[in-house]
Amino acid sequence: MNITFNELRKVKDSLPDGTMAKIAEDLGVSVERVRNYFGGSTISADKVADIHIEKGPNGGIVHLEDPSIFEMAKKYMPRSASADQN
Repeated sequence: MNITFNELRKVKDSLPDGTMAKIAEDLGVSVERVRNYFGGSTISADKVADIHIEKGPNGGIVHLEDPSIFEMAKKYMPRSASADQN
């Protein structure tokens, strides 16, 4: 799945407090992995998110190897913010 980095950040910025922990729990991954997925920089072998960023307009293109975190995050977005995504 490919999206712009700005789209990824918009989803992250729209999430209510505590959502990253809920996503991590729902998917059985670490909170650090979810944070890294959205552009965090805590890197360790078991916490690296499967994303690749190519520089370009709108923050560049992000290729999501596994979109499950992104899809789960969209479910937690407030309705008004998720309507802006479509």
